[in-house]
Amino acid sequence: MVDKNIKAARFGLLSFFVGIYVHLSIKHCVMNDKEIRASFLEALVIKASTKQTVYNNTLQTFKVIKKVLIQLEKDYKNIIQDKLSEASMPRYHERGPFEVEFKIGGDLLLFSMHSNVFQFDDKHPVWKTNYLKEEPMCGYCGVINIYNFLADSFKYNRMNDIGYLVARLFVNKDNHFFVEGKRQSAELVKDFAVDTISPGVIRQIIETAIQYSIEFDLLVPLYDQVKLATVEQMREKISHSKMVTGKRLGFGFNSDDV
Repeated sequence: MVDKNIKAARFGLLSFFVGIYVHLSIKHCVMNDKEIRASFLEALVIKASTKQTVYNNTLQTFKVIKKVLIQLEKDYKNIIQDKLSEASMPRYHERGPFEVEFKIGGDLLLFSMHSNVFQFDDKHPVWKTNYLKEEPMCGYCGVINIYNFLADSFKYNRMNDIGYLVARLFVNKDNHFFVEGKRQSAELVKDFAVDTISPGVIRQIIETAIQYSIEFDLLVPLYDQVKLATVEQMREKISHSKMVTGKRLGFGFNSDDV
């Protein structure tokens, strides 16, 4: 009888300690889950907050671009109003909250802001800068693209005509920026940590894009590439010349050419 009582006591004591161990283990696991969840949510908040700041900065930059283009339209008209016809005069037109166009002569520059925020691939030269090595979150950027089209492509609704990316502007959470464009090199990102957006800088970027677009002439396509045409193409051509047109149509076009 005594042995049975001792065994029962030992079993009860063992069960007690096992219970405590299980309780503490479960509590430990729960605490880890909470810590992991808190860490995850904190990272989510930081990233979401950063992206929202980037978006706001990019949107503000796009608003500055609109103001600069409106001013450029006035300035250019004052200079060349007696030298060109009304059809060739500079014209600003807002196509929506994220897209505006600036027509000058036979060229049309389309400024388009993407509503999303991006990060660069790991081979991009921007990651070699100390700026991003010290603060990777600065690598999140908004993007504003500048395309060059023929003005007639929009005038005559030639939906198959080709436009070219002249440049793209990146803006981050610190309102720092850099521009990718013709003959891009790592040198263009070296001042990413210090260059900030301003109306003067925006004007310089826009006028550089305008100058390049005007100098980037429409070339005659190779004869062999246009010597055949379908009846449908001819009918469309008669109805507003809808055959595909681009400044380098029929010629090799490299990223370095833009």
